[in-house]
Amino acid sequence: MNSKDNTYNPSLIEKKWQAIWEKNKIYSPDLNSGELPFYNLMMFPYPSAEGMHVGNMHAFTGADVYGRFKRMQGNDVFEPIGLDGFGIHSENYALKTGRHPVEQAKTSEMNFYRQLHSIGNSFDWTRTVETYKPEYYKWTQWLFIQLFKAGLAYRKKAPVNFCPSCKTVLSDEQVIDGCCERCNSVVEKRDLEQWFFKITKYADRLLSGLSKIDWVEKVKTAQRNWIGKSEGALIKFKIDDSPHGEAGLGFKNKEIEVFTTRPDTLFGATFLVISPELAQKWLSVGRKAPEKVKSYVQNSLKLADMDRSKEDREKTGVFTGIYAINPANQEKMPVWIADFIIGSYGTGAVFADAHDERDFEFAKKYKIPLKPTLKTGNRDLDEKIINLEMCFTGDGILFDSGEFSGLTSAEARKKIVAWLNEKAQAKQQVNYHLRDWLISRQRYWGPPIPMIYCEKCQWQPVPEKDLPVLLPYIKDYKPMGTGKSPLANHPEFYKTNCPKCNGAAKRETDVSDTFLDSAWYFLRYVSTDIDNTAFDAKRVKKWLPVNMYIGGVEHSVLHLLYSRFMTMVLSDLGLISFEEPFTKFRAHGLIIKDGAKMSKSKGNVVIPDEYIRKFGADTVRSYLMFAGPFEMGGDFRDTGIEGTHRFVKRIWRLVSSIKQQVLSMDKKGENSDLDRLMHKTIKAVTEDIEKLNYNTAIAHLMEYYNELSAFYTKYKILNAKYCKTLVLLFAPFAPHISEELYQLLNENKAGKFLSIHNSSWPQYDPRFLEASQFMVVVQVNGKLRGNIIVDKEILNNQVRIEELVRQNQRVMRYLEGKQIRKVIYVEGRVINFVVE
Repeated sequence: MNSKDNTYNPSLIEKKWQAIWEKNKIYSPDLNSGELPFYNLMMFPYPSAEGMHVGNMHAFTGADVYGRFKRMQGNDVFEPIGLDGFGIHSENYALKTGRHPVEQAKTSEMNFYRQLHSIGNSFDWTRTVETYKPEYYKWTQWLFIQLFKAGLAYRKKAPVNFCPSCKTVLSDEQVIDGCCERCNSVVEKRDLEQWFFKITKYADRLLSGLSKIDWVEKVKTAQRNWIGKSEGALIKFKIDDSPHGEAGLGFKNKEIEVFTTRPDTLFGATFLVISPELAQKWLSVGRKAPEKVKSYVQNSLKLADMDRSKEDREKTGVFTGIYAINPANQEKMPVWIADFIIGSYGTGAVFADAHDERDFEFAKKYKIPLKPTLKTGNRDLDEKIINLEMCFTGDGILFDSGEFSGLTSAEARKKIVAWLNEKAQAKQQVNYHLRDWLISRQRYWGPPIPMIYCEKCQWQPVPEKDLPVLLPYIKDYKPMGTGKSPLANHPEFYKTNCPKCNGAAKRETDVSDTFLDSAWYFLRYVSTDIDNTAFDAKRVKKWLPVNMYIGGVEHSVLHLLYSRFMTMVLSDLGLISFEEPFTKFRAHGLIIKDGAKMSKSKGNVVIPDEYIRKFGADTVRSYLMFAGPFEMGGDFRDTGIEGTHRFVKRIWRLVSSIKQQVLSMDKKGENSDLDRLMHKTIKAVTEDIEKLNYNTAIAHLMEYYNELSAFYTKYKILNAKYCKTLVLLFAPFAPHISEELYQLLNENKAGKFLSIHNSSWPQYDPRFLEASQFMVVVQVNGKLRGNIIVDKEILNNQVRIEELVRQNQRVMRYLEGKQIRKVIYVEGRVINFVVE
């Protein structure tokens, strides 16, 4: 503060307090002895070379507001920060600029940390993690080895998603609508040897665990849908043994197994549909098939699963020339191949009937007969179903279904499966949409997978004493697109000895998925000062799981799901004592610019640096929190931030320019109305911050400031408690100016520094929340005729209430000359005069 002219200079104030906070380590709790540990975390960022934009700052500020709030409530808040710097994003940018990823990482780290310092968050800068540094990825590799030893990591050849632009494989979760989530290129299918984690083993626990955590529902719904549990039956269809029956395609045991959730429609099944993947298996063993079948299968396998399964995509298929037998009624059914059937789900085969919209559409297109077997009980509706004028997909009443006719769908599902089970033709089964986590990446910029292949001993983990397997600095780091990593060109890297037999062996040259780096980083933060373990058990027990986690919903089935899986695995291995990593998760919204989504192509990406230089971080923070509901986001407009800046400066002037003789420290300058408003504001802001309703919290502070300012303007005196409360409530949003004004108000002459951010959060007194006056509605013969304001003290005095009514000229117009027969008074709410 400039004591001469009281000019608000955010640049000086913010740099001053950031240095003091860091020097005094007020945001660095003792991780060994914290009494009320509260782990507050925002998803650590990918350090883009362009730097942090206001959308990032919005998310970080929102998380920090909550952390500062919890600290002032008496918690030992731990709010660490780091960089998720390995992976395709960073490597692609390095390729674009021609700078080596190692060099680019240093530049990006310096710039991103500079920006993160400038926004004034209460980060513990003594405990950062960067995923691309050996002291971190040593433990990422160690985790891989623990999963391998537990039988949860395996290598196999499989059809995988391959991005031709990024020249690497992608997990199913990284393919969005058939395109790479990184670069939006159309994804291809390739058969490659890859490493996988057995996340499917945890499908049920990942599903059931969702009911135990306090997360936003849209994220939980996304995970439920992605895990995709389906309870149904596995039914066997025998292949027709007639001379033309197999038509050159061979089947193991001469049958096709089909997984279905609708055995109640089995009697209406008129054809089978198999996936191109299943057909390819038959073709790959040399079975003959028509050229049109081979061609269709080859073309279908080039498409990504997501693309093939789109609901609005036109269905295509080809008849195989073979038939199967319906086990329910022994009728012969043609077997088709269709690309909308995905080989990785169920058995890669389905039976088709009139009660599935996809089957219905497909049969109509290829003129395959359909046979409805479900009715609704509605005559008009049933007539349309029977005449194939509509596709009924719900539960109904069976007909033309043998002994099961007349049963409801729910009854028939169980009984038909039991009936077929007696014939060894069906059994109950549960399937999942979730697939094992594909870990391998054929890129350079990532942690080398710590595995060694020996012809004699097969795959062996790198001995833990030899970790980390360092990522070497190589010049030819560009991806090759051959299914191999650039490290495969470097024998000095991959040539080694088998840790078991000491014979000649080769290192794995793939690196691991960047989402493995982020699946456990929250555990590392508490042990960055310990180099002999990934995470200290005592500290983990004390500080985890994370109390509040804030991030983007786009990570619903990526980072958030993988982190839950990794935590469950570590719990099973006895390394931690909890199964869920984040007790509470809240999603931040999206910041747009002048009504449009920010993008480089539009040239409207807003970097906060220039606004912080012009207005100060406190103004930018406050504006971002005021621009809209935190979980929805808002529209960044220059006019809006200017308005917030005026508000910040008004608070500065109100508190800093009041001379000590009129800023009363005793009972002078008190006012009962201001007392009530102060306690009302404390309650409102407290509840709003707890719910992350930051925009309404700031709105309450604006209302409170307006009343304080009006009072001071009128009476030229104001009690210090009102200003102190204002500053304390504003502190989570604007930490620097609040600290400066708090120190002014406290007049700390002892010289001992007590930060506002270690001060106690204001408490409201419920007595001040009770209204002193009430509005009573006045009715005449039940019709509204006006209202009166009544002091609390006379609310129960009907005589006084009637006297006040008679003083109201507007109401008396309806009573003059009328005989009052009765007066009905509902205390504090309404008084009704019944007149003739």
